[in-house]
Amino acid sequence: MTTVAEIPRLSDWPSPITGAPAPGCCRFCGTSFRHRVVDLGMSPLCESFLNADELNRMEPFYPLHLWVCERCFLVQLEEYVGGEEIFTDYAYFSSFSDSWLDHSRRYVSQMIAQLGLTTHSEVLEIASNDGYLLQFFVERGVPVLGVEPAANVAKVAEKKGVPTIVKFFGRQTAHELAAAGHRPDLILGNNVLAQVPDLNDFVSGIKMLLASTGVVTIEFPHLLRTIDGNQFDQVYHEHFSYFSLYSAERIFAAHGLPIYDVEELPTHGGSIRIYAGHAEDTSKGATNRLLALRAREADAGVDTLDYYAGFESRVQETKRKLLAFLVEAKNAGKRVVGYGAPGKGNTLLNYCGIRTDFVDFTVDRSPHKHGKYLPGTHIPIFPPEKLWAARPDYVLILPWNLKSEIMEQLAGIREWGGRFVVPIPEVTIYP
Repeated sequence: MTTVAEIPRLSDWPSPITGAPAPGCCRFCGTSFRHRVVDLGMSPLCESFLNADELNRMEPFYPLHLWVCERCFLVQLEEYVGGEEIFTDYAYFSSFSDSWLDHSRRYVSQMIAQLGLTTHSEVLEIASNDGYLLQFFVERGVPVLGVEPAANVAKVAEKKGVPTIVKFFGRQTAHELAAAGHRPDLILGNNVLAQVPDLNDFVSGIKMLLASTGVVTIEFPHLLRTIDGNQFDQVYHEHFSYFSLYSAERIFAAHGLPIYDVEELPTHGGSIRIYAGHAEDTSKGATNRLLALRAREADAGVDTLDYYAGFESRVQETKRKLLAFLVEAKNAGKRVVGYGAPGKGNTLLNYCGIRTDFVDFTVDRSPHKHGKYLPGTHIPIFPPEKLWAARPDYVLILPWNLKSEIMEQLAGIREWGGRFVVPIPEVTIYP
């Protein structure tokens, strides 16, 4: 097991492959898959919401099998559908979560103070979505540029005054931006690294574009929290990879961007924000936070296959408990509806086989989802007002990472005796 004092030399680390991996091989180092973390069966793409006239058509399902690489310990899915098909027209808009906007606003203030960003600086966000974060830099007078592959989402960002180019990020886009004179002092990516099928192309593009003393920050759900918290619904086809600090350090260092700091965050059930800079920039040394998290992961054994061995049985137990609750509730004549239509919710519902026989409908704040149906389960999606008219006995919170925010918004259901159900890490009923 690796200790802080025994972190391998860069020359001992796995080398990145060039181009797409062969089927059944690690997308970073090319090692063949031999060790499964969990089998979640067959599932549709989690953001492929259906219109009413599509309900009787064939719907594609793909294997949702999670693997761990025995060499670099990157946890990942095989790529069955390319990013162009998933992200060109996307149904997720970040600005519909108040807590996520608050998180983004705090980040902007923190980075302006920490890096001394001014009107002469440049900030570039990869997968900038609807301008949810860059809008706060714009308010502070810091020049920004968003890179967003979904044209429908980018249009919303432009309306907020956030300049956005519609492209996938990688070496080619980085070359084009550098040729146009862009050298960002800060490059950031929030919950995008998991969605990148070609990790080596993506990270080397950051290396190519970042200013010589610039900083890159990347946020992603922390694998340690995903495994220990039984958060299996974080797994879906749009998320190709799942990162520990251990695997992230190896990937970024292999491309000349060593991680020098890490921040633990409460978002998405427990995330980390890594800070990296050029290997040639000697002004950035490893922080105590980085050393402490390295040590904690080493103690947990994320660099051993044993760490991943018990996850599947815990997932199966959670499925049984959720179904047992729903069977009991329906047998008692209770009405159950959902709240939210997130990607994680679609993994949960499809894996557990939960359809309208258990959950009548779900509601969501995003008008882009109203009138549509969840992929696979065909549960209808309505505006939140539908919940108040239905007066359900139970509200199943699918974006459980936002449970506090949602229970506060829906506190009024208690007037008729309504209760909240949170399915992860195991079924919990809240009055």
